Amino acid sequence: MTGRIAFQGEPGAYSHQACRAARPGMEAVPCRTFEDAIDMVRSGEADLGMLPVENSTYGRVADIHSLMPDSGLHIIDEAFVRVHINLLALPGTRLEDVEQAMSHTMLLGQCKKFLARHGIHRVTGADTAGSARHVAELGDPKLAALASELAGEIYGLDVLARHIEDQGNNTTRFLIMSRDADYSPRGDHGMITSFVFQVRNIPAALYKAMGGFATNGVNMTKLESYMVGGTFTATQFYADIEGHPEDPAVQRALEELDYFTTEMKILGVYPADPGRQ
Repeated sequence: MTGRIAFQGEPGAYSHQACRAARPGMEAVPCRTFEDAIDMVRSGEADLGMLPVENSTYGRVADIHSLMPDSGLHIIDEAFVRVHINLLALPGTRLEDVEQAMSHTMLLGQCKKFLARHGIHRVTGADTAGSARHVAELGDPKLAALASELAGEIYGLDVLARHIEDQGNNTTRFLIMSRDADYSPRGDHGMITSFVFQVRNIPAALYKAMGGFATNGVNMTKLESYMVGGTFTATQFYADIEGHPEDPAVQRALEELDYFTTEMKILGVYPADPGRQ
């Protein structure tokens, strides 16, 4: 597939890696913020957007769930990307030369054991790819970066140690967004339907709204709440379910949900990534 796919971050970020893995034929375009990436797709400057929504270690990515409903975009695919962390340094640097490692605070926390074992002090950087770029520009062999191998490739750094994360299953889930919805059944691992809703102001409304999924045997893989409108009284829920809206069981469950909600909006219907397994 040709075209452009927008992501938040600098070249070499894990979102950039996700673009390469999921849409290798597209030009990956870096953006300063998530809003900028969404705006590029909405304006037609990019065909798709790659947005991280959750990480297996750190939970959901702040802001994304609140940005998606009003973005005007639709989820058309998902991608699960393993976050392999690597120690990157100037060409010719030896591991024993490194005294400090710079990265985003989350990655620094993921490599505590390796850094402690080698006596490397942690330095907080703005992000992963930006730290790799800083190491390349500074030219100090005592400073390394924790980032993707792609970042090392882009900024001309050597990989001194690969896959040094403490947890071997650290994975980020990304959603691929488009201006156009695609509800067509596709993929080999079933379909996922994502939506947001607000419940009516009646006792046990959420319990009753969820009942339709249980009685119809529809598996809900995610349910999260977050505040909307800057108040503690307006709560919106984000949900992922297995199945397609035209599946009879899903159709019945959504009809029951509609009865107990004041607002419900489907964000996307897309094939389940095999990484879910």
